[in-house]
Amino acid sequence: MTTDPVRRRPGGRSAKVRSAVTAATVELLAESGPEKLTIAEVAARAGVHETSIYRRWKTRERLILDSMIELSAELLAVPDTGSLRGDLIALGQKIVGHGTSPLGSALVRGFAAHEDDADTARTRHEFWENRLTGAEVMMERARARGELPAHVDSRTLLELFVSPIHFRLLLTRQPVDSRYLERIADITVAGAAATPPT
Repeated sequence: MTTDPVRRRPGGRSAKVRSAVTAATVELLAESGPEKLTIAEVAARAGVHETSIYRRWKTRERLILDSMIELSAELLAVPDTGSLRGDLIALGQKIVGHGTSPLGSALVRGFAAHEDDADTARTRHEFWENRLTGAEVMMERARARGELPAHVDSRTLLELFVSPIHFRLLLTRQPVDSRYLERIADITVAGAAATPPT
Protein backbone atom coordinates (compact mmCIF):
# COMPACT_ATOMS: atom_id res chain seq x y z
CA MET A 1 0.00 0.00 0.00
CA THR A 2 1.45 3.36 -0.97
CA THR A 3 2.11 5.94 1.73
CA ASP A 4 2.39 8.84 -0.69
CA PRO A 5 0.13 11.71 0.32
CA VAL A 6 -3.04 12.13 -1.71
CA ARG A 7 -2.95 15.17 -3.95
CA ARG A 8 -5.67 17.66 -3.11
CA ARG A 9 -6.98 20.56 -5.15
CA PRO A 10 -8.75 23.35 -3.32
CA GLY A 11 -12.28 24.22 -4.43
CA GLY A 12 -14.29 23.22 -7.47
CA ARG A 13 -15.55 19.84 -8.56
CA SER A 14 -12.48 17.99 -7.28
CA ALA A 15 -13.12 19.21 -3.73
CA LYS A 16 -16.79 18.23 -3.97
CA VAL A 17 -15.91 14.76 -5.22
CA ARG A 18 -13.36 14.32 -2.44
CA SER A 19 -15.84 15.44 0.21
CA ALA A 20 -18.58 13.14 -1.10
CA VAL A 21 -16.24 10.15 -1.33
CA THR A 22 -14.68 10.52 2.12
CA ALA A 23 -18.11 11.06 3.70
CA ALA A 24 -19.45 7.94 1.98
CA THR A 25 -16.40 5.96 3.08
CA VAL A 26 -16.81 6.92 6.73
CA GLU A 27 -20.53 6.09 6.64
CA LEU A 28 -19.88 2.65 5.15
CA LEU A 29 -17.08 1.96 7.63
CA ALA A 30 -19.51 2.73 10.44
CA GLU A 31 -22.16 0.46 8.94
CA SER A 32 -20.17 -2.62 8.01
CA GLY A 33 -16.54 -2.23 9.10
CA PRO A 34 -13.34 -2.04 7.06
CA GLU A 35 -13.28 -5.61 5.77
CA LYS A 36 -16.56 -5.38 3.84
CA LEU A 37 -16.09 -1.92 2.37
CA THR A 38 -15.69 -1.85 -1.42
CA ILE A 39 -14.84 0.91 -3.88
CA ALA A 40 -18.02 0.10 -5.80
CA GLU A 41 -20.18 0.73 -2.71
CA VAL A 42 -18.40 3.99 -1.97
CA ALA A 43 -18.79 5.17 -5.57
CA ALA A 44 -22.50 4.36 -5.57
CA ARG A 45 -23.16 6.18 -2.32
CA ALA A 46 -21.04 9.18 -3.25
CA GLY A 47 -22.56 9.41 -6.73
CA VAL A 48 -19.24 9.24 -8.56
CA HIS A 49 -17.54 6.82 -10.94
CA GLU A 50 -15.23 4.17 -9.51
CA THR A 51 -12.48 5.42 -11.81
CA SER A 52 -12.59 8.81 -10.06
CA ILE A 53 -11.88 7.09 -6.75
CA TYR A 54 -9.09 4.90 -8.11
CA ARG A 55 -7.51 7.89 -9.82
CA ARG A 56 -7.28 9.81 -6.54
CA TRP A 57 -6.69 7.06 -3.95
CA LYS A 58 -5.31 4.11 -5.98
CA THR A 59 -6.35 1.48 -3.37
CA ARG A 60 -9.23 0.73 -1.02
CA GLU A 61 -6.86 0.80 1.96
CA ARG A 62 -5.54 4.25 1.05
CA LEU A 63 -9.11 5.52 0.76
CA ILE A 64 -10.02 4.17 4.21
CA LEU A 65 -6.90 5.61 5.78
CA ASP A 66 -7.26 9.03 4.17
CA SER A 67 -10.94 9.25 5.13
CA MET A 68 -10.24 8.31 8.75
CA ILE A 69 -7.34 10.77 8.99
CA GLU A 70 -9.50 13.54 7.55
CA LEU A 71 -12.31 12.79 9.99
CA SER A 72 -9.95 12.72 12.97
CA ALA A 73 -8.31 15.97 11.88
CA GLU A 74 -11.74 17.63 11.93
CA LEU A 75 -13.04 16.13 15.16
CA LEU A 76 -9.89 15.46 17.19
CA ALA A 77 -7.72 18.50 16.57
CA VAL A 78 -4.82 18.79 19.03
CA PRO A 79 -5.72 21.30 21.78
CA ASP A 80 -3.46 24.07 23.08
CA THR A 81 -4.63 25.17 26.54
CA GLY A 82 -1.28 26.34 27.91
CA SER A 83 -0.58 23.32 30.11
CA LEU A 84 -0.04 19.60 29.61
CA ARG A 85 -2.79 18.77 32.09
CA GLY A 86 -5.23 21.05 30.29
CA ASP A 87 -4.23 19.68 26.88
CA LEU A 88 -4.79 16.10 28.01
CA ILE A 89 -8.20 16.88 29.50
CA ALA A 90 -9.26 18.76 26.36
CA LEU A 91 -8.03 15.91 24.16
CA GLY A 92 -9.92 13.45 26.35
CA GLN A 93 -13.10 15.47 25.97
CA LYS A 94 -12.74 15.38 22.18
CA ILE A 95 -12.17 11.61 22.21
CA VAL A 96 -15.22 11.05 24.42
CA GLY A 97 -17.37 13.37 22.32
CA HIS A 98 -16.45 11.53 19.15
CA GLY A 99 -16.49 8.06 20.70
CA THR A 100 -19.98 8.49 22.12
CA SER A 101 -21.52 10.00 18.99
CA PRO A 102 -23.48 7.55 16.78
CA LEU A 103 -20.89 7.71 14.01
CA GLY A 104 -17.85 7.60 16.28
CA SER A 105 -19.24 4.75 18.36
CA ALA A 106 -19.97 2.70 15.25
CA LEU A 107 -16.50 3.32 13.83
CA VAL A 108 -14.70 2.44 17.06
CA ARG A 109 -16.72 -0.73 17.61
CA GLY A 110 -16.47 -1.68 13.95
CA PHE A 111 -12.69 -1.51 13.93
CA ALA A 112 -12.45 -3.23 17.31
CA ALA A 113 -14.76 -6.09 16.31
CA HIS A 114 -13.23 -6.98 12.94
CA GLU A 115 -10.27 -9.30 12.70
CA ASP A 116 -7.47 -7.68 10.75
CA ASP A 117 -6.26 -8.93 7.43
CA ALA A 118 -2.85 -7.65 6.32
CA ASP A 119 -4.26 -4.57 4.55
CA THR A 120 -6.55 -3.59 7.44
CA ALA A 121 -3.67 -4.04 9.91
CA ARG A 122 -1.49 -1.69 7.87
CA THR A 123 -4.31 0.84 7.63
CA ARG A 124 -4.91 0.70 11.38
CA HIS A 125 -1.18 1.11 12.06
CA GLU A 126 -0.85 4.11 9.76
CA PHE A 127 -3.94 5.75 11.23
CA TRP A 128 -2.66 5.52 14.80
CA GLU A 129 0.84 6.58 13.77
CA ASN A 130 -0.72 9.69 12.24
CA ARG A 131 -2.81 10.39 15.36
CA LEU A 132 0.07 9.86 17.80
CA THR A 133 2.52 11.88 15.72
CA GLY A 134 0.05 14.76 15.58
CA ALA A 135 -0.55 14.65 19.33
CA GLU A 136 3.16 14.66 20.14
CA VAL A 137 3.17 18.45 19.68
CA MET A 138 1.50 18.60 23.12
CA MET A 139 4.55 16.86 24.59
CA GLU A 140 6.96 19.17 22.80
CA ARG A 141 5.16 22.22 24.19
CA ALA A 142 5.15 20.67 27.67
CA ARG A 143 8.91 20.11 27.51
CA ALA A 144 9.46 23.68 26.39
CA ARG A 145 7.44 24.89 29.41
CA GLY A 146 9.44 22.64 31.76
CA GLU A 147 6.41 20.48 32.60
CA LEU A 148 7.75 17.26 31.15
CA PRO A 149 11.21 15.73 31.57
CA ALA A 150 13.07 15.29 28.30
CA HIS A 151 13.57 11.55 28.85
CA VAL A 152 9.86 10.71 29.11
CA ASP A 153 8.59 8.86 26.04
CA SER A 154 5.78 10.83 24.38
CA ARG A 155 4.02 7.82 22.87
CA THR A 156 3.93 5.94 26.16
CA LEU A 157 2.54 8.94 27.99
CA LEU A 158 -0.21 9.44 25.40
CA GLU A 159 -1.11 5.75 25.50
CA LEU A 160 -1.29 5.82 29.30
CA PHE A 161 -3.78 8.68 29.17
CA VAL A 162 -5.90 7.52 26.23
CA SER A 163 -6.12 3.83 27.14
CA PRO A 164 -8.44 4.20 30.19
CA ILE A 165 -10.82 6.29 28.07
CA HIS A 166 -11.11 3.63 25.39
CA PHE A 167 -11.33 0.93 28.07
CA ARG A 168 -14.49 2.54 29.41
CA LEU A 169 -15.95 3.39 26.02
CA LEU A 170 -15.38 -0.07 24.56
CA LEU A 171 -15.37 -2.56 27.42
CA THR A 172 -16.98 -1.45 30.66
CA ARG A 173 -19.31 1.15 29.10
CA GLN A 174 -18.86 3.31 32.20
CA PRO A 175 -19.28 7.07 31.81
CA VAL A 176 -16.22 9.18 31.11
CA ASP A 177 -17.03 12.52 32.70
CA SER A 178 -14.89 15.60 33.38
CA ARG A 179 -13.96 14.41 36.85
CA TYR A 180 -12.64 11.12 35.48
CA LEU A 181 -10.64 12.88 32.76
CA GLU A 182 -9.13 15.24 35.33
CA ARG A 183 -8.16 12.31 37.54
CA ILE A 184 -6.38 10.34 34.83
CA ALA A 185 -4.72 13.52 33.55
CA ASP A 186 -3.38 14.21 37.05
CA ILE A 187 -2.11 10.64 37.38
CA THR A 188 -0.48 10.76 33.95
CA VAL A 189 1.25 14.10 34.52
CA ALA A 190 2.39 13.17 38.05
CA GLY A 191 3.69 9.83 36.83
CA ALA A 192 5.60 11.44 33.98
CA ALA A 193 7.20 13.97 36.31
CA ALA A 194 8.28 11.19 38.70
CA THR A 195 9.68 8.86 36.03
CA PRO A 196 13.44 8.39 36.54
CA PRO A 197 15.78 8.45 33.55
CA THR A 198 16.67 5.00 32.19
